[in-house]
Amino acid sequence: MITVPLSALEVAMVQTGTAAADTLRDTTEVARRLDDLGYLRLWYAEHHHSPAIGAFPPVVLTAHAAALTTSVRLGSGGVLAPNHAPIMLAEQFGTLAALHPDRIDLGIGRGPGTFDDATARALRRGAGPTTDDEYRDDVSSTLRFLVDEVALGPLPEPWLLSSSPAGAALAAELGLPIAFAHHIRPDNTLASLSHYREHFSPSPWCASPRVLICVETVCAETDEEAARLGGPMDIVKVGLLKGQGGIPFPTPEEAAAHSFTADEARTLTRFRAQQAQGSPETVAKRLTDLVDLTGADELMLVTPVYALADRLRSYELVKRHVMTPTPTPTPTAR
Repeated sequence: MITVPLSALEVAMVQTGTAAADTLRDTTEVARRLDDLGYLRLWYAEHHHSPAIGAFPPVVLTAHAAALTTSVRLGSGGVLAPNHAPIMLAEQFGTLAALHPDRIDLGIGRGPGTFDDATARALRRGAGPTTDDEYRDDVSSTLRFLVDEVALGPLPEPWLLSSSPAGAALAAELGLPIAFAHHIRPDNTLASLSHYREHFSPSPWCASPRVLICVETVCAETDEEAARLGGPMDIVKVGLLKGQGGIPFPTPEEAAAHSFTADEARTLTRFRAQQAQGSPETVAKRLTDLVDLTGADELMLVTPVYALADRLRSYELVKRHVMTPTPTPTPTAR
């Protein structure tokens, strides 16, 4: 059992043979169930132009889920700053925080949210990739607008998403809690968090370092069943590592029939060793070890499995076998 809170990241996978509307119904059911189970947060990721991941704006999903739940915190994990005007992000999430006090998070990230160059340019009105300075200005401006332009009452809780030492350095400089994408760049986790804690500057948003680790977690009754459920994401993951974002999310049966090269199999084995896939006992040990290794204040689970019932079952098993009663989260300073 672990004592830190558990949360979840919803990436809204669109399964082969289903429609986007089916995925939206599934995300609604996930929000309701996680609310019932006592998970601390549920965040929505921003993606575009992918056959495997729905292009559903996090702000819309957050608003929808907030109206249907009572206690789980909701927000973005994240909205991608280069794709949005800072004042619009402040107004959108400021409004949500006023409607749902103390339940809204604004997780901000940098990536384009797509592997398609034309889509990335369309999102930025023809502009190219953002620079480090432009990204810093976007995040800083969003925070400033939250205070200066959104006089609606309670503010959303801001987080900075990171998968690299550079992102960790910015979170430390701005005094923001960090949500680290261990599920994407596990080899960067320890060095990035060390830099973040060493260089953290207290701010009105956060008085001391706060670390959330996002980890890919697939829990089933047996290790073998968890491996079967994780098979579809293995195919998508190998494609992403090759820069191929156009791979549909296959069924477990299609994944089981897929053959990986020796290099791909080794890469997947190394990746799985740093995540949490398996029976409740295996997952409990992996998550406990990750907390001990990183000193994380919170874990966020991303569970990309094909069927809604299997995804909900994974969350339920983790709740039963891993999650202690949720501690009261440390409030941010304002």
